[in-house]
Amino acid sequence: MGLFDDFNRFLESRLEEFLKSNPHLELEALLEQLREQEEDTLRLIADLQLQEKRSQDEILAKAQEIQRWHIRVEKAKTANRLDLAEAAQQREATLLREGNQRWGQMQGLKERIAQARELLTRIQQRRQEVQTKVTESQATRNNYQASQRLETAGWHQTRTPYGGPDPLDDAFRRWETQDELEQMKRNMGR
Repeated sequence: MGLFDDFNRFLESRLEEFLKSNPHLELEALLEQLREQEEDTLRLIADLQLQEKRSQDEILAKAQEIQRWHIRVEKAKTANRLDLAEAAQQREATLLREGNQRWGQMQGLKERIAQARELLTRIQQRRQEVQTKVTESQATRNNYQASQRLETAGWHQTRTPYGGPDPLDDAFRRWETQDELEQMKRNMGR
């Protein structure tokens, strides 16, 4: 295991060095990680909402059952069947406890959904911030590359197209000749 751990640490350090020297890639990796977190959070919310729906359905079913036993309690009391009325009241009380437990579970699910939605909002905000940085980084890189192309453009140009005269060279020669003539006139005028 030691060799594998060493190799793993080596790869992680190389990856960190590479990402530090290429910050745009680090931003891209962070952006991808945030996308995955957003997808996971959306799945969690959907799962929790499904659980909440099931819980609501169970609570409604429990409420109908409680109502049925409550009617039986009243019916047994009216018929003066106290033995049945007492047993029905115990059943009704048990169902009420179960209903309260399910209600508490549903409230817990609602809290978890609210927390997951809050987390989703934070992830989306962070993702937007990183996306902005990625866009800025790409623009900066593109500007840098364009300036590099402009700076090196002169190196790649041929002196003259199709071997013809170089207009810049000709202009300099005329200027230098004119300058030499002016210099000679000044020297002769002394």
